[in-house]
Amino acid sequence: MTMQPEIAAQSLPLRAPRRSSALSQFLGRPGGVVAVVLIAAMLAVAIAAPWIAPFDPNQQFDDLQLSPAGVAGHLLGTDELSRDILSRVLFGTRVSITAGFLSVAAGAMIGIVLGMLAGMFQRLADTIIMPVCDLLLAMPGILLGIVVVAVLGSGLLQVCIAIAVLNVPVFARLMRSAVLKEKELDYVRASIVQGASTLRILVRHILPNTISVVITQLSAAVGQAVLIEAALSFLGLGVQAPTASWGSMLSNGRDYLSTSPFYALAPGLMLFVLVLGLNLFTDALQRVLNPTGPKG
Repeated sequence: MTMQPEIAAQSLPLRAPRRSSALSQFLGRPGGVVAVVLIAAMLAVAIAAPWIAPFDPNQQFDDLQLSPAGVAGHLLGTDELSRDILSRVLFGTRVSITAGFLSVAAGAMIGIVLGMLAGMFQRLADTIIMPVCDLLLAMPGILLGIVVVAVLGSGLLQVCIAIAVLNVPVFARLMRSAVLKEKELDYVRASIVQGASTLRILVRHILPNTISVVITQLSAAVGQAVLIEAALSFLGLGVQAPTASWGSMLSNGRDYLSTSPFYALAPGLMLFVLVLGLNLFTDALQRVLNPTGPKG
């Protein structure tokens, strides 16, 4: 006697659907794939700039001031000092990526430590840490960056310090709120009862469970840092000549839009592509790590 198909199907053990990993969910989103491609391409350009740039970015060519695109092998033309625009745009990628990633990483590390201390020792937070963070957050980012650069001087290192200072209060506030929420949970209370040290609780329990919000903020902060570096260089307070920077190229090229349009358009396009990739990365990451959040 044969079993009916319905009965046979019911007799088979049901398997729980496998959850896809966070990476597969991220790459399953079109925005995530585009973000990875754009950011990887920018990183590749920054690393390979000395090999793919057709000329030295500071080399000057006789009688080629503001030459149009394609003249004498200069695909995007030359600037007012007869330097190859394409080479300077490619080397400018290094400045933007350095200022974006390294400065945010430094500010995030300091902010995370201060935020964890503020979350665990609220009296310390209310009297010292949080008032300073509130003061820094009250100032517009670009204005605070100008103040820091004005005090320390111009240069890539000074710009990185300024951007790091901007990010410290952001990550400190974010981590403090996460720690305050997390330390009230039962597993943290159980660790306290068992005599675990504050450092062990923070590093072993709280940090791994709050790192997702920090990662999302990291990707968003890098895009903002790239724009701040470009803005400071545009104002003449960032990376100084002769170092190639997208912001300084935008500032100098705006006076020659009619005669040499690629002077400003090329760094502007590169800045747009990099920030677009970082923003798409942030959006896709937020949707993976916080699937119950807003979908707009």
